[in-house]
Amino acid sequence: MSDANLPATRTALDNTPRVRPPYRLQWEAAQDAWVLLYPEGMIKLNRSAGEIMQRCNGERSVQAIVTELEQAFQTTGLQADVLAFVDMARAQRWLDITPVVPA
Repeated sequence: MSDANLPATRTALDNTPRVRPPYRLQWEAAQDAWVLLYPEGMIKLNRSAGEIMQRCNGERSVQAIVTELEQAFQTTGLQADVLAFVDMARAQRWLDITPVVPA
């Protein structure tokens, strides 16, 4: 992928990502993995990507996803990795990002 495909702005912690149509996230038992399905194919996600993507429902902020993952896996320091993945998924057009609108 060239740098021209990268998003113009980086994802912020208060942004709320969601899987972008026509992609559909699904657990695929035959692959033993989360996959992104789209009309012409399928993308098999590794475990980390699947854990992040299944939390991208348009309601959780990136910060909430980080907190939830750190609690689920009893670790800290995942923020940079989650932000990097969301930026990559956004560049691949797997995710839409909803910025928080100030009240």
